[in-house]
Amino acid sequence: MPVKAVVFDYGKVISFAPDHGVMDEIAAMAGVKREILEPVVWKMRGEYDRGTCSGPQYYGKVLQSLGVNADETTLNKINEIDMHSWKRINPGTLKLMEDLKKAGYKIAILSNMPYDFLSWAREAIPVFSLPHVGIFSCEVKAIKPEEAIYRKLLSELGCKSGETVFFDDILVNVEKAKELKINAFLWQNPEIAKIQLAGLGVTV
Repeated sequence: MPVKAVVFDYGKVISFAPDHGVMDEIAAMAGVKREILEPVVWKMRGEYDRGTCSGPQYYGKVLQSLGVNADETTLNKINEIDMHSWKRINPGTLKLMEDLKKAGYKIAILSNMPYDFLSWAREAIPVFSLPHVGIFSCEVKAIKPEEAIYRKLLSELGCKSGETVFFDDILVNVEKAKELKINAFLWQNPEIAKIQLAGLGVTV
């Protein structure tokens, strides 16, 4: 079955990972050790990505679970630092997306992403105007690896699973896509992605 669409996760695929110092800065502002804070940040992130709370509310809940009551100014600043840490775009991924689009393939972003970042990024980061389809967890109220978000993607693309390729940096998200017969790969870098795509008959 020929490939018609190529889908990219955002964080650590289209964008670079945040600098290592970002979490240190957030931890210092919160008055909590990084090794204590970071696991809780990721454990509780799902509902933030689902769109059930704002960034400051999310960080407020994270810190409260650790016995810290931060003021509104601190929570807003922490949220701002978090959002800006995800804005650095990988130029290799961007070029791959542009080349695929020029070659006639449908391009999509499928990402767990909160309202705070998405509303800002659509205005500030040009890559968000590139894809034909953007499926974001906060808007569909489902997060990867839940089946519903993949079904929504395929519906919006108008493609079958076997006609779709998906790249993500988190193994469980890739495994769920494969379970649904989507051609899915664990992201390494743009060069390896081109090789993987070529194996499916996609050359750019």
